[in-house]
Amino acid sequence: MAYVISEDCVACGTCIGECPVEAISEGDIYKIDADACTECGTCADACPAGAISLAE
Repeated sequence: MAYVISEDCVACGTCIGECPVEAISEGDIYKIDADACTECGTCADACPAGAISLAE
């Protein structure tokens, strides 16, 4: 399982700078590359909108 970004994303960019493996890409709603994500949770902890969680 990797982390995913929900539609609650406000595209602030905070998560991109926090990801140690550069698995997040920009867009209207940012996206996490599931193959690159190491499930460290740093992005979820940094997200001010609470838009990042583990995929189910």
